[in-house]
Amino acid sequence: MCLLLICYHLRGIFSSPILFQDYAYPADELMPLSCRGRVRGLEPNRGDIDDSLGKFSLTLIDTLDTLVLLNKLDEFEEAVKKTVQDVRFDNDIVVSVFETNIRVLGGLLGAHVMADVLKQRGERMQWYRDELLHMAKELGYRLLPAFNTTSGLPYPRVNLRYGVVSPLSRTGTESDTCTACAGTMILEFAALSRLSGDPIFEEHARKAMDVLWEKRQRGSDLVGTVINIHNGDWVRRDSGVGAGIDSYYEYLMKAYILLGDKVYLDRFNTHYSAIMKYISQPPLLLNVHMHNPTVNVRSWMDSLLAFFPGLQVLRGDLKPAIETHEMLYQVTKQHNFLPEAFTTEFRVHWGQHPLRPEFAESTYFLYKATGDPYYLKVGQSIVEKLNTHARVPCGFAAVQDVRTGTHEDRMDSFFLAEMFKYLYLLFSEKTQLPIDIDDYIFTTEAHLLPVSLSTTQASCHTNNTVREPQAHKDDLFSYSCPSAQTLFPNNPTFAKTIRDSYKYLTGLGRTQHSSPDSQKGVYKLKLVAEVSQTPEHEEVVALIVQLISPPFLGRTALTAGPAKFGKDLTKQEHGVSSIVKSVPYTACGPIENAVELQGHIALALRGDCMFAAKARRLQEAGATGVIFIDHREGSSSAETPLFQMVGDGEPTDDITVPLVFLFSKEGATLTAALQEHHNVDVLLLPKEKQIGKEKPEKLNIKFRLAKEEFAEGEMESTTIHLVLEQSETATEMNTEATSLTGKNQETCSSPQKDPESSP
Repeated sequence: MCLLLICYHLRGIFSSPILFQDYAYPADELMPLSCRGRVRGLEPNRGDIDDSLGKFSLTLIDTLDTLVLLNKLDEFEEAVKKTVQDVRFDNDIVVSVFETNIRVLGGLLGAHVMADVLKQRGERMQWYRDELLHMAKELGYRLLPAFNTTSGLPYPRVNLRYGVVSPLSRTGTESDTCTACAGTMILEFAALSRLSGDPIFEEHARKAMDVLWEKRQRGSDLVGTVINIHNGDWVRRDSGVGAGIDSYYEYLMKAYILLGDKVYLDRFNTHYSAIMKYISQPPLLLNVHMHNPTVNVRSWMDSLLAFFPGLQVLRGDLKPAIETHEMLYQVTKQHNFLPEAFTTEFRVHWGQHPLRPEFAESTYFLYKATGDPYYLKVGQSIVEKLNTHARVPCGFAAVQDVRTGTHEDRMDSFFLAEMFKYLYLLFSEKTQLPIDIDDYIFTTEAHLLPVSLSTTQASCHTNNTVREPQAHKDDLFSYSCPSAQTLFPNNPTFAKTIRDSYKYLTGLGRTQHSSPDSQKGVYKLKLVAEVSQTPEHEEVVALIVQLISPPFLGRTALTAGPAKFGKDLTKQEHGVSSIVKSVPYTACGPIENAVELQGHIALALRGDCMFAAKARRLQEAGATGVIFIDHREGSSSAETPLFQMVGDGEPTDDITVPLVFLFSKEGATLTAALQEHHNVDVLLLPKEKQIGKEKPEKLNIKFRLAKEEFAEGEMESTTIHLVLEQSETATEMNTEATSLTGKNQETCSSPQKDPESSP
């Protein structure tokens, strides 16, 4: 039975669709802080995030099959009627092919399958005549122009009305896409082909999968993160299981389960062996260079990799799944949620948490595989933290920064499509569900497709892909669904024994025990006067943009964040330069005002492409520096911690100009000054070197043993004394120091996320 308290919390979560109907319909999303719908074009542009919005009632469609799982069948029937009556796809709007496929096409197909099941039972939906399937087929045809490339890899965006190459499409100029974007089509497109009888969709999705497989690095069997859609060359060669690649691996495994085609499983097993050899360093999942996989390319992990333990459950590889999941759980205990990225020392790298469901997904799969009630407690903690830290009057708001708990006016459709679905299933018994959940496979958006498609509908007629000989030895679970009896033979403590080794990874939860002081020379620190709280991450050096020209004369200094590449302003001065706005303002295309930029500092808006790409274009245009301005309206350094801008995974040694980042409010001050005075000179420099500001008095920190006396005059206000007292738990401290070596030291940089660095 569903635990009473958890069910209460879950009902609270699922009041959000009702709030959506009241405040947002027919908009694509509910803005939980504003209590109104988000309509693309009427709200400030958020860059790539808005590519999910197509004026097709995204949240409504994405949530349809969730209603069925909750036995809200009357609400489901009414929602299907609304979808059929109100939703149209002939919209002159550019959308993400990937997001539209997994959220909208997948949502329509999952809802069609549920509607058909209910109709066959004869209890309801008797009026239904496959309307959702017809809508899915129409949408599929509107996405097909994206595949009109030489390689067969799809464009990342398509205009729902005009395609990609029409002069009216406002797309078709892109050359790159992420591996996950191209490799996460096969489930929805194959299901559409097999349900509609039109093979064209499955053929195109399979061709894209074939290209990615052929372009893998043959020495390592790894793939990169970004690929050129025209010639198939790798643009970013970093390889992991998180952002940019994640669902490609997921869809190889699940395509085998859904379609019964062993070619997909052969490929997955080949990739999986490479992942476990190079990327998996339990409990960590690192990023490596696909051509030189012994080289780690970054010191942080992104939250999207949290799906991987769940995929490992499907693979039958439980030990590393338990290890990585436990590591992720410890991070959530430290920060309430998974930060969008965190270092290998479990510190915040990017602080956002947009209510991503991947950790809940893996928790669900691990509980179903093990039956261990520990995972119910993990799920309970997820629900409680959502209600405590994300719940707002009109829904659940994304967390802008886990360190401050500030919110964003954002509730993505995947929160209800995935997060709530996995949490509800975690606490439900199979007998409480209106369908047999084991008869379905979850898409990456948690939509339900019947595994019977592998036998009841014909496969793609042009499937001529040849299975390649496998270099690795298949194990027990290579071609079968993993068995809990085999995984846990009469050993209910199996998962616990694995988890126990990782319980204190982050240094939290360790209890103190008293023991005789049997060792001499062991001391613990006692803080006599506290200077400041220990930060959650390595301190980011604050920079400033100081306005020097009249009428400012240095009195206006705007706090700015640094970059991890370009000129280091803490070591090299830049000098006074005037500022000029880049055209285009995002600097994501050819620079149109290069002559005007020569010898000046460029202003560029964040969004649409990566910081490094913007910097290269502006440097080539002759700019002597770049000031990036946040595109998120209302952001400020007073409310959001500074971060370091990161590169794009490729070497950035060619970028030599200084780069700084201003939040929206500081950026508005600068652009207003430029608009009013036309010629504004600025200095880019560290905050501590601000012109006209007195330097703070330095503090002395001294250590003394407790028995030593302080010399006369040492207890001055400028001196902080740390007293070393003899420890009463010497033996335990020695043991803990050994177990935590290298695990609890702040040695890595910790900028928060730049959304431009992931698709």
